[in-house]
Amino acid sequence: AFGAKVEFRHRRLEPLTFNHTEATELAAAAARGLVGREAVNEQVKPVMVSEDFSYMLQARPGAFLFLGNGPTAGLHNPTYDFDDNAIPYGIGYWVNLVEGGLASAA
Repeated sequence: AFGAKVEFRHRRLEPLTFNHTEATELAAAAARGLVGREAVNEQVKPVMVSEDFSYMLQARPGAFLFLGNGPTAGLHNPTYDFDDNAIPYGIGYWVNLVEGGLASAA
């Protein structure tokens, strides 16, 4: 009616981000070792996450998780405000993860 034209293109997006059970348990154990069981939410409802990290999970077992950052907008939101106080927790998590992974491989 208005002379408008539409062109539809279907773009292939990243595949589903799927956590592997053993890697997820290793990741959760690393988090629990850092902040305690009560501070780790292992009952998070599934979310529709489409990340390029999913390609890594197709190649090797792994886990994608969220590090708490307090009440702020989502990561890709322009009003997102990263809490620098979370940095030591992120570092501690990775140290625990590496130590736990090395111990389980021994």
